[in-house]
Amino acid sequence: MKKTTYSILDLALVSKDHTLQQTFDNSLKLAQHAERYGYSRYWLAEHHNSPNIGSSATSILIGYIAQGTKTIRVGSGGIMLPNHSPLIVAEQFGTLASLYPNRIDLGLGRAPGTDRETAMAIRSDFMQAAQSFPTELQKIQTYFSKENANAKIRATVAEGTHVPIYILGSSTDSAHLAAHKGLPYAFASHFATTHLWNAMEIYRTEFQPSKELAQPYMIAGINGIIADTDEEAERLYTSLIRMIVGIFTGKRDFVQPPTEMTDELREIVQNPQVHQMLKYSFVGSKETVKKQVKEFLKQSQVDELIAVTNIYDINAKIRSYKLFAEIIQELNSGQ
Repeated sequence: MKKTTYSILDLALVSKDHTLQQTFDNSLKLAQHAERYGYSRYWLAEHHNSPNIGSSATSILIGYIAQGTKTIRVGSGGIMLPNHSPLIVAEQFGTLASLYPNRIDLGLGRAPGTDRETAMAIRSDFMQAAQSFPTELQKIQTYFSKENANAKIRATVAEGTHVPIYILGSSTDSAHLAAHKGLPYAFASHFATTHLWNAMEIYRTEFQPSKELAQPYMIAGINGIIADTDEEAERLYTSLIRMIVGIFTGKRDFVQPPTEMTDELREIVQNPQVHQMLKYSFVGSKETVKKQVKEFLKQSQVDELIAVTNIYDINAKIRSYKLFAEIIQELNSGQ
């Protein structure tokens, strides 16, 4: 097996009885540990109008994490481009890249990251902007280029800062675009599992080399909940199960403390919709999850795994990410 890069995707989820300040500090604490565990990047996702998600002002939170770390790459997974002016995004990430050289990533998606009403409140022409995603992407690339120095409209702080752009997706549309542009591609298979294999095939088949990338680079999202025993991991998993139920029932809530796994919760996981959404969730002891990850990597041949670990307690979350890092390191060394 080829060596796999491993990274973290964080939504800055707010646990019950935690403040936003605690949530942000816990994200920084996790990033500092991730740096020591050999994680490549720490990405934050943009979401709006969700009381249980703290990563609304994504670029500001990226700066906070980058300021408190030294080497790990920090970026967006992703910035939802239709919500923003390409000029402003370029200026924000150009500024971040100047403050933290060679450490900032710009992942871009076209979904709103929220409900329809909020999307319209963010930008009244959201639907038009979403349809113009390839054009808006090109504008950002132009603003980052040194050649734009002679243009009438410039993002002067962005020019020549070398911020890598990643295309994010949960459907096959994004795969075509990433391949056509010759950019790295990250698929949200931690929740949107249906189109993963088709999207990978499209991206690899249609990929056109660019000055940014000579060959395809594929990142896949997975859920990972790892503990010292299978039973403890299953207990931690109950918080995520309840969170998914909240999404389906329209009752979004803070991350709940874990409980013992019950027959009712096991039945919920087997519900076709929930089962599909959590298909790439690797839950168990290190030994158990290692087998699951090894099989997934063998089948997918992705270059990088970006792990989402939705656990109530920050110390249990850090422990899970430590064990995940050990799994990848062992697999990379042929163990």
